[in-house]
Amino acid sequence: MFVTKYRRKAFTNEMMTRCEEIMREVCADFEADLKEFNGEEDHVHLLVHYPPKVQLSKLVNSLKGVSARLLRKEYDAHVRRYLWGGHFWSGSYFAGSCGGAPLTLVKQYIENQKPPVG
Repeated sequence: MFVTKYRRKAFTNEMMTRCEEIMREVCADFEADLKEFNGEEDHVHLLVHYPPKVQLSKLVNSLKGVSARLLRKEYDAHVRRYLWGGHFWSGSYFAGSCGGAPLTLVKQYIENQKPPVG
């Protein structure tokens, strides 16, 4: 899970769709598979299957860095109203292993996140 800086409600539906596209491309570059993606106005949830050779911190760094750069560039006027100082994402993130949980249960949780308004 990634949270916007200051938990600002910056995402629109269009931005959420674009963010998913960007994150799918980044995952593909790491030979990882974005299994599920969803979120709300101030955060996103990702279910990613990645190979053991990939360092999680490098994958997260790339996901956050590339998405922040492109979303700021493509939605500059909108993003500037909510986020400033060159930041998009909070510096932290949550990553959990779901090896013991049924994948369908994790997917269902992510699917049930409320979409952004607007």
